[in-house]
Amino acid sequence: MAHPQDVEVPPHSVERLGRLVGPERYAALENEASTALGALDGAKVWNISSTAHGGGVAEMLQLLCGYARDAGADTRWLVIDGDPEFFAITKRLHNRIHGAAGDGGDLGLREAAHYKAVLDANVDAIDGRIHRGDVVVLHDPQTAGLANHLIRYGVHVAWRCHIGSDRTNTFTEEAWSFLHPHLAHCRTFVFSHAAFVPAQLAGADVWIIEPSIDPLSNKNRPLPKARVSDLLVRIGLLEGPGTGRASAVMGGASPLSPEDPLVVQVSRWDHLKDMQGVLRSFAEHLAGRTDARLALVGPAVAGVSDDPEGAQVLEECFDLWRSLPRRARDAIRLVTLSMDDPVLNAVTVNAVQRHASVVVQKSLQEGFGLTVTEAMWKSKPVVASAVGGIVGQIPQGAGILLGDPSDLDAFGWALSGLLADPAEMASMGRRARRHVRQYSLSDRHLIDYAHLVTHMTRLPPT
Repeated sequence: MAHPQDVEVPPHSVERLGRLVGPERYAALENEASTALGALDGAKVWNISSTAHGGGVAEMLQLLCGYARDAGADTRWLVIDGDPEFFAITKRLHNRIHGAAGDGGDLGLREAAHYKAVLDANVDAIDGRIHRGDVVVLHDPQTAGLANHLIRYGVHVAWRCHIGSDRTNTFTEEAWSFLHPHLAHCRTFVFSHAAFVPAQLAGADVWIIEPSIDPLSNKNRPLPKARVSDLLVRIGLLEGPGTGRASAVMGGASPLSPEDPLVVQVSRWDHLKDMQGVLRSFAEHLAGRTDARLALVGPAVAGVSDDPEGAQVLEECFDLWRSLPRRARDAIRLVTLSMDDPVLNAVTVNAVQRHASVVVQKSLQEGFGLTVTEAMWKSKPVVASAVGGIVGQIPQGAGILLGDPSDLDAFGWALSGLLADPAEMASMGRRARRHVRQYSLSDRHLIDYAHLVTHMTRLPPT
C-alpha cells in the first residue's frame, strides 16, 4: 500500500511581505485573498507533488502554502509515494516533455500499467481525506494519474505542469500521448509558459502562471558579508579560518581565494541543465587564461528521491573534471550540498549566489529557471540559454541570452566578455533586480493563484 506523506508548512507572514512590496501591492493581495476565501467557503486547498525538497516546485510550495495559511486558507500539501520504477518512468516523461530521449527506455503498456498502479494506490491511501468541493492542484507528470479519480469525488482539480518545451518532436508527442488519458476529465491546466501547452489541450481551460521567488525566504533574504564568507568557508569552497569544517567540494580540491571572480551555476544534477557543457566551455575558454573560477553547485544526490539520474550525471561531471588538465581542474569546483537541513541548504545557496560575480544557467531546456530569478534579485548578471521560460525572465539589458545552448564557444566568449567589463556587470545587476521586484515576487504569484482558486470554485461540477 502507498503511504503519501503530509508536509507540515508553517505560516509565512503576509503582512511582512506586504511591508517589502509596499502598500499598493499589499492591498491588492489582501483583496484577492479575501475574494478567494469567500469562494472557498471553508473548503480546503490541496497541493500534491512528488517530493518535499530538492527542486524548485518544492521550494515554491513551501512558501505559497505558508502564505496561504497565514491569509486564512486551509491549505494542505501531500507528497505521493512511489517506487524506483515509478520514478524512473516519470523521469523518462520529464525528459521527453522537454524533447529529449532521456534514458531511452520505453513508455509502453507495461510502463503505463505500473504508473497507473502506483497512483491508484496513492488514491486509495488518501481516500476520505479530500472531500467534495475541495480544490486540488496536482504538480507535474508524477501526479497526473490522480486527476480522473479525484474529479469523480467532486473535487475541483487543476493539473499544474512546471516543465515543457517550446518545440515539438517525437519525444514530446510520446510523453503527452502517455499522459493524455490520465487527464481526460481534467478541465483546468496551469503552465509556466504559453509555448509549453500541448496541442492535445487546445480549447481547454488553460492558465499561464509564471513561478516566483520569495524575497524573505532563506534562499533570498539579505545576508551579511561575514555570514556569506563563513558559510562558504564551512563547505570548503573558499579559504578562511576553519576551512572545510563540513567540506562539500568533491575530489579533495583545495578552497578558492575569496578575491578571485567566481562564476556559479546552481542546479540539480540533470542532463538538461548541461553542467558538463558549462564545465567544458569554462575549461577551454577561461581556465588558466583569466583569474576567474567556476563552481558547479547541486544537491547531494541521495537527498533527491524523485530524480534517479542525479547520481549518474554527477559522476559524469566528476569524471570529466578529473580528465581535465591540471590548470583547468585548479580553476573548477564541483560542490554537493546536503539536503538534511533544508534551512542550512537554502542559506548556503543564498551565500553562493551572493558571492558570485556571474551566475549562469546554460540549460538545454528549462520550464522556469528559479536560479535565474534568484540571482537577478541579488543584483547578479546572468548568462543563460534562450530556452523555455528563461526567455521571459531576462529582459534586454538585464543579462545575456544565448541563442544556441549547445554552442560552447559562444557561451565561453559571452562569459569572458562580461567578466572583462565590471561596469556592465554592475549595470546588468541593477536592471535585473528592478525587473524581479516588479514582476517575479511572491505577491504576484499569490494573486495569480487566488484568481485560479476563485475561478475553479465557480466551475459547475463535472
